[in-house]
Amino acid sequence: MEQEAVAEVNSPESEEKTTTKEVTESGKRKSEETGDAEKKGRGKKRRGAGGKKLRPGERYVPPPQKRNPGVSFCKEHFDETDYYFDGGLRKVRPYYFDFKTYCKGRWIGKSLLEVFKHEFRAETMEYYHRAAKEGRIRLNDTPVEDLSVVLRNNDLMKNTVHRHEPPVVGRPLEVLVDDGEVLVINKPASIPVHPCGRFRHNTVIFILGKERGISELHTVHRLDRLTSGVLMFARTLETSQKLDQLVRDRQVEKEYVCRVEGDFPDGELVCEEPILVVSFKVGLCRVDPKGKESRTVFQRLSFNGKTSVVRCLPLTGRTHQIRVHLQYLGFPILNDPIYGSSAWGPHRGKGGQVDKSNEELLQALVEEHRSQESLLLLDIPDNAVGIEQESEKNKTSEKVETSDGTSELHTSGEIHQSDTQGPTGCSSGSETVDKVSQICTDPNANNTSLESEADQSTGNLTKATTQPETRDNLCSECKLDRADPTEKELIMYLHALRYKGPDFEYSTRSPDWAKEDWVETEWSLPDAD
Repeated sequence: MEQEAVAEVNSPESEEKTTTKEVTESGKRKSEETGDAEKKGRGKKRRGAGGKKLRPGERYVPPPQKRNPGVSFCKEHFDETDYYFDGGLRKVRPYYFDFKTYCKGRWIGKSLLEVFKHEFRAETMEYYHRAAKEGRIRLNDTPVEDLSVVLRNNDLMKNTVHRHEPPVVGRPLEVLVDDGEVLVINKPASIPVHPCGRFRHNTVIFILGKERGISELHTVHRLDRLTSGVLMFARTLETSQKLDQLVRDRQVEKEYVCRVEGDFPDGELVCEEPILVVSFKVGLCRVDPKGKESRTVFQRLSFNGKTSVVRCLPLTGRTHQIRVHLQYLGFPILNDPIYGSSAWGPHRGKGGQVDKSNEELLQALVEEHRSQESLLLLDIPDNAVGIEQESEKNKTSEKVETSDGTSELHTSGEIHQSDTQGPTGCSSGSETVDKVSQICTDPNANNTSLESEADQSTGNLTKATTQPETRDNLCSECKLDRADPTEKELIMYLHALRYKGPDFEYSTRSPDWAKEDWVETEWSLPDAD
């Protein structure tokens, strides 16, 4: 039977029959497919989003674009603008950029004007009307001149803004190791790891991409923007998963060094106070019985009569763990804009003495920096609104945290394209929006982002064009004459000195400010190479 079957299959007659049959069936399938496609196409013309028939005068809303979290930052993004160096600072030339967001559920049925008025109060209504007239506000890629248009589900809102980024220290990124599996750098203070808030090109990810052509990196851990030191990336997914597991299993030893106010006690000092996140937006935490278990070992290395150099070994990885524990002990880190602030009251949080609720504390912190025109230190816009209510919305999360102040998403994913703000480029007045695919201040944030993205990306390339040395008629930032940031605003005296695992150890030299005879007036911004 098998031989007969083989003979039949191999016979010319059989081949002809088979070929004819295949052609016939293929033609039939193609005809059916074509007919189906035509039917679907005709249906799309008559139907709106969700397959519902459009009523007379009703807008068609295209379905949401598919998310593609594998889209990494690439040359197209890196070429949006360029840097220049001035006074020891790395500066980014202003550029035009599209912020985008899909319509939120609570916006459905409201006009664009209502949404801008109540949720994006950073700009005036006059600004939005002028921006619409100039074609900068788009709905589903179509310019919108009349802001009374009513929003529908899946509407994609875009706003072109003239984007300014704050300067950072001009020191180059020192590569410690690059062996094809891991990339380890010595991160200067003041530079965020990845795009977040007002920062995009002045970030480690973009600087590596623009200056060294390095992309498709996987994050292993985070360092706060004002923290310097060892920063690891995985080059491959396999290495990323391996390192992620080591971090989860607490098999990575971390050693930090910092300079604190006052005469830190001799000997080893252990702090085991639980830590609670108050605000994911600002990255504000405090010691609280309802917080997560935390443990840090401290040891004084030197004292110069005013400040002490302290060795820090975080044995757990909570948000801002080292900074919060040192504040609790009464020795805040020098130049810490949050935990050294007078907003905490006369005791500045020592021993947990804070006579304010979480909301009052957050409000006091924001107001203090607003009065000093230094909200940049909190990584929020100068005209931020609604921050003080944000703590009410925070919920705990199960994501793993790093030791020095920011948490990490252990998804073994690449760092990819995302821009996290709403269509104005600023925070919504009623929610936190600093959530990025690898979140900036604290990926533990359980907030709704104003963009489907990086940390949960749409996969679409966000366009931007460079406009060197130009002024924009609608840009409020162009009308300001900002002084360059001072040393105090760019440096916090906390440094990741060493990361050690079962089969690796990466370390940097100790920073100059950690020398025993160092005094604050001797340190200044380094010149750019």
